Amino acid sequence: MPVSVIVGGQFGGEGKGKVAHFFAKGMNAKIVVRVGGTNSGHTVIDSSGTPIVFRQLPTAAILPDVICVIGAGSYVSPDILLEEVSRINLSKERLFIDPNATIITDDDKNKEEASFLKETIGSTQSGTGAALLKRISRVSSDCLARNDDRLKSFIKPTASFLRDHISKGTRIIIEGTQGFGLSLLHSDCYPYVTSRDTSAASFVSEAGLSPLDVDDVVLVLRAFPIRVGGNSGPLTSEIDWDTVTIESNYKKPILELTSVTKTVRRVARFDPVIVRKSIMVNRPTRIVMNHLDYIDSKCLDSISTPDKAVKFINQVESLIKQKIDYLGFGPASMVRHKSSDRKGRKK
Repeated sequence: MPVSVIVGGQFGGEGKGKVAHFFAKGMNAKIVVRVGGTNSGHTVIDSSGTPIVFRQLPTAAILPDVICVIGAGSYVSPDILLEEVSRINLSKERLFIDPNATIITDDDKNKEEASFLKETIGSTQSGTGAALLKRISRVSSDCLARNDDRLKSFIKPTASFLRDHISKGTRIIIEGTQGFGLSLLHSDCYPYVTSRDTSAASFVSEAGLSPLDVDDVVLVLRAFPIRVGGNSGPLTSEIDWDTVTIESNYKKPILELTSVTKTVRRVARFDPVIVRKSIMVNRPTRIVMNHLDYIDSKCLDSISTPDKAVKFINQVESLIKQKIDYLGFGPASMVRHKSSDRKGRKK
């Protein structure tokens, strides 16, 4: 059962890209799967310290010799995907796209722009939702990747490919997109949700695998949950970025923009309610807490975790009734949080 699934526990932006890359590297994964569409961007820091945002490829694509898979449950914009392939010089031998993946067209994007979904629910208008509607309408097979000549050199049935490698014990990472609080099926915020389910079980299905293949579910959280800007739905205990900056003692202003639409994200204090439901549905084996530097900027430079951050972690563990296993500081730093290290972290 050598499959790990990375899932966001709040409303997206939890740092799943960083986490997927971290575990792919640490677990020597040979295959990484990206699910979902182009309506979310995942950021990873490359070896030169440069941030790269991927909307289609898994973040571990920057690791050498890792094979990238886009499964049948994915939504592909060929222009965006091919630009990312070119940007990192990814060879065709290292990218497999399932023939049944759905193509996002300019018409899909135009339909979303004309639907006023941005104004009503904060949609990114990427065309992902429209492409999903097109697929479930079952009018034509033209919407499938196997019929797009631009992707011809990458097309291969991915379920059988993954199954062959699972039988050999190859570690596979499934990089989930968006957050559990945006699930079309399970979120309490409907209609302020995305166009698909965002649970670990759904990601496994989108990849073409069985729940019995999974031995590792990693739930990714952030100290201050976010939602996209605008009328994007409820956000308990909403604050502003000035408050985060002041309380963390950052020397420069903290301000986050969404990776797709480049609008200012909304931000709030940690809410255990959505996280407890995420835990109930996804049953994580490990939990990562990112953006602890927003609790105390000293996290970026200290040898040990500052007391303020430790206090926050302890409070969260009490509220969600589960231990935090890994701590994230800044865009790239991540360490294991051992129970014996409650007063600090080892370098």
